[in-house]
Amino acid sequence: MGSIATRSPFVPETLVRLAPIDGVRFATAEAGIRYRGRTDLMVAVLADGTTVAGVLTQSKTASAPVLACRKHLKKGTARLLIVNSGNANAFTGKRGREAVDLTVEAGAKAADCTRHDVFVASTGVIGEPLEAEKFAHLIDGLVKSAQPDAFEAAARAIMTTDTYPKLATRKALIGDVEVTINGFCKGAGMIAPDMATMLCFIFTDAAIAAEPLQALLDEHVETTFNAMTVDGDTSTSDTCLVFATGAARARGQEPVTKVGSKKLRAFSAALHDLMQDLAIQVAKDGEGLSKFVTFVVEGAESAAAARRIALSCANSPILKTAIAGEDPNWGRVVMAVGKSGEAADRDALSIWFGDHCVARDGERAADYSEPAVAAYMKNREIVIRINVGVGEASGHVWTCDLTHDYVSINADYRS
Repeated sequence: MGSIATRSPFVPETLVRLAPIDGVRFATAEAGIRYRGRTDLMVAVLADGTTVAGVLTQSKTASAPVLACRKHLKKGTARLLIVNSGNANAFTGKRGREAVDLTVEAGAKAADCTRHDVFVASTGVIGEPLEAEKFAHLIDGLVKSAQPDAFEAAARAIMTTDTYPKLATRKALIGDVEVTINGFCKGAGMIAPDMATMLCFIFTDAAIAAEPLQALLDEHVETTFNAMTVDGDTSTSDTCLVFATGAARARGQEPVTKVGSKKLRAFSAALHDLMQDLAIQVAKDGEGLSKFVTFVVEGAESAAAARRIALSCANSPILKTAIAGEDPNWGRVVMAVGKSGEAADRDALSIWFGDHCVARDGERAADYSEPAVAAYMKNREIVIRINVGVGEASGHVWTCDLTHDYVSINADYRS
């Protein structure tokens, strides 16, 4: 695999430390799946009674692990998560299914659980067979050696072209009992989630049944992971899983079993905040980026329409390259709005770059100042706001610019 051209300018000086969560342990290994001298295999061992919810890619060429997760989610319980990086096990036919079966079988034996309680995910190159026999024998030892204070190591083991591990943590009250939510994800390229994101794993000690947990995840994914894009390409492997160990029961938390329970209001807000944090971190680590960009669309017919218009802008190569070149070319915004397929009033369209109004009511703003806006475009973080003048709804999308380094990384990916 080719080297990464640059580190993201948003690499944090210090990583967030995630405290252990009762009922979760991690272990990693260097399995040599594709990389040398780094970990590429991770297991998360989950306490008996853990519930699970998930959202998965809607790609019609979904990977073998995605199909397995989709099947196992129907039971709603989990005891083990196994993730490899370097090989996506996608478009691998019968051999891909056999690799999943071998991995799941080894995991079920190691964790002493049913096959449906084992979840798998893979990320990396598409179309190359995953030789699970080269790492399946490691799973038993990893399950035995897993430790609770290893979130960062787990996050590093699932990275591909990421330049840093994405980590987030939140606290919330359910009743009068405090629970913790920890999460990590990977992703830097082939990012345009459709019902999920790259690989994302969230863990909590809350006692929540699978059905209400699934409802919360379904609700929040639209305004977090599905409101983020790097390059407009939806992965075959997008997987987001949330695991609730239920350990907070021992501290007096009454289990939540009903969808829409008022007891979950604070937890729901904290989960949404954590998912948003992780989504933004992915956009800030987009391959080769130099700028983080937020598109805000107002005056749309519906929230869904606003998001689609914002995605049309965020996925436009010609607009993203202008941002990379620090060119305040608002004509490319007009183009992207127009091609979205959503309602927009050309003669009411207004556009702002930061606080600078560049277009108002369908034409260049009278007080538009090219030098002032050009100076704004030198910022590392850019906000472009658009009012399409047909309604009251709004939406947002986070993305990054498109640079020469993105081309270099992806032209060199399998070298």
